[in-house]
Amino acid sequence: MTLETPRLLLRYWEESDAPALFRCASDPEIGRWTGFPPHTGVADSRDTIRRVLCGPLCFAVVPRETDEPVGCIELMPCSDARSVPSLRDAELGYWVGVPFWGRGYITEAAEALLEYGFGHKGLKTVWCGYFEGNERSRRVQEKLGFRPHHTEPPTERRPHLSYVSCLTAEEWRKRAK
Repeated sequence: MTLETPRLLLRYWEESDAPALFRCASDPEIGRWTGFPPHTGVADSRDTIRRVLCGPLCFAVVPRETDEPVGCIELMPCSDARSVPSLRDAELGYWVGVPFWGRGYITEAAEALLEYGFGHKGLKTVWCGYFEGNERSRRVQEKLGFRPHHTEPPTERRPHLSYVSCLTAEEWRKRAK
């Protein structure tokens, strides 16, 4: 499956994307905001494509003019029973390589994925979070209409305070009109 926007293709990751993934994911700045360690080689990136970036709604963010992934976006089933009131809830996750910050790629990609999730998959609520200090991600969520819901304290796996936001199908429909 491929989703298209005016500037982007959202397509499934392919093993041949490993060098492009490595170029972006080896930057420690990405790991700082996503919580994953920097990739150490193309083999590490290839393994990540095989094991992690293989979900049914996990897409490479590919600008049309480059035909090479510059980031990732995914809608995942929610697994946190504390904050998930419905089986029709999903979590939105995303990142984009540092050289591509500030170009609006993730906002554009997320709008397409939200359209698919709410409009075609019948999602009720989409959750999204960001680490304390990640103002870029906070602004993306604001632009998309997410509203603050709660915070989660740091853990061993997530060493930062996390802010969790949500967007309901009803809120999305009002915004989309």
